[in-house]
Amino acid sequence: MMYTILTFLSATFFIANSLNNGLGLTPQMGWNSWNKYGCNINQELITNVIKNMVVQGLRDVGYIYVNLDDCWQSARYPNGTIMPDPNAFPNGIVPLVQKAHEMGLKLGLYSDAGNYTCQHRPGSLGYETIDANTYAAWGVDYLKYDNCYNDNISPEVRYPIMRDALNATGRPIFYSLCEWGEDDPWNWAPEVGNSWRTTGDISDNWQSMLNNWDNNGPANASGPGGWNDPDMLEVGNGGMSTTEYMSHFSLWAMGKAPLIIGCDVTDMSDNTKMILMNTEIIAINQDPLGVQCSLKYEPSSNQQVYGAPLINKQYGVLFLNRASTAANITVTWTQLGLNSTQAYVLRDLWLHQNISSHATKEWTASVQSHGVVVLRMYPVH
Repeated sequence: MMYTILTFLSATFFIANSLNNGLGLTPQMGWNSWNKYGCNINQELITNVIKNMVVQGLRDVGYIYVNLDDCWQSARYPNGTIMPDPNAFPNGIVPLVQKAHEMGLKLGLYSDAGNYTCQHRPGSLGYETIDANTYAAWGVDYLKYDNCYNDNISPEVRYPIMRDALNATGRPIFYSLCEWGEDDPWNWAPEVGNSWRTTGDISDNWQSMLNNWDNNGPANASGPGGWNDPDMLEVGNGGMSTTEYMSHFSLWAMGKAPLIIGCDVTDMSDNTKMILMNTEIIAINQDPLGVQCSLKYEPSSNQQVYGAPLINKQYGVLFLNRASTAANITVTWTQLGLNSTQAYVLRDLWLHQNISSHATKEWTASVQSHGVVVLRMYPVH
């Protein structure tokens, strides 16, 4: 087993990660085609997405990956090399890679650790080396690797083969495992990939989002170099309210989950932009300590308080109200695992303002139905 050694504030953290490709020191941020477009992707669409990641300002707040999901490929050439769909991508993948790189972005592809992808396009099982070499030759930066048509071979066997093939190319390619959490990937995937799906596919509704959140992997499996992944963001796709999307984005950020946009970035509402481009929430997600939040206090089944340490002895705390009515939720410093005598400046990251200059012992948040309050706590010295 290899280790990435990270040092912050005189504390040294050893993150087990034999992928060791230097990527994923914070959760990945970008865009993926599946949630909005499914198989309906083509060269013109992806080109427009690349342009709008810059024009809309998404690149500048950290979203750097533009990832094609299933259906970009159609067959294999006689020598086994994967063939982009000639109708959807008549010029192949390389021009898209070049366009992304010219604009300060990175381009990702999708394949499957099986005979076929989930949409019955050619999978990579048995073709790992040739596919990894092809992606590297094209200049690809990211691989999402799915789990369909897998011949019932253990994922612990299949996924490391592609890891080793990617490593052997010499090109750093972010390796995103999509095994759906079926074989408890948090127990083995930190040695294999930069992120690993912990759940089934998300749907664009409140209950599905919460179900994925509740079934995300344990915090101690996640950290710089490898992240629990409860699936991509649905923000902006229309199935939830603005308040619910704010909760969705906040939970993923506090949970150090990948922030992968799944909406039409060429036509975002003001509320969608407000959520996806909240740099204070993004900063929680990208905090270099990389500590996934954990449940600190649960006054009822409908209210929870989550917390995680941040750099410089700061602390992030999220109050979640699942109920259909507003609620006041109180948490003490002791419940958060903090020094009960320490005073904090409290900053509300959705209001973008300090709400207390000297909070001590506890705090009560007023949280609307299906809403959150997210605070950054700064110690008063």
